[in-house]
Amino acid sequence: MTNPPARRTVLGTGAAAALLVGCSKYGDSGGSSQAPASPPASGAVGGAELATKSDIPVGGGKIFKDRKIVVTQPTKDEFKAFSAVCTHQGCTVSTVANGTIDCPCHGSKYRITDASVVAGPAPRPLPAERITVEGNSIRLA
Repeated sequence: MTNPPARRTVLGTGAAAALLVGCSKYGDSGGSSQAPASPPASGAVGGAELATKSDIPVGGGKIFKDRKIVVTQPTKDEFKAFSAVCTHQGCTVSTVANGTIDCPCHGSKYRITDASVVAGPAPRPLPAERITVEGNSIRLA
């Protein structure tokens, strides 16, 4: 005799499936067959140059879509880096203007100074990313 699955087992499986479905991004077609990039042969991760200091405007920023990072310069020679993935539904932010980092999908806006939410529906700030500024070079840490 086989026992039917417990109710919480069935609900747990459904919830997991719902979470997986919710991981797709707005506007993504999904199903990409492209493998993730491998780390450099030396095994070192990071250290890649993103930009020069002059590439990042004072009071603005630049989005590196391929790296999913946004670098801002709130004040002269103060550089910050954040994830470029919106905390609402995972869209990549598209612009940095008027002191905010803006998501095109649902209108979320984040401050260039600390990535805190200025306008929702984003539920939390963009996570900070680590960079180093050496001479004129801005690099991943």
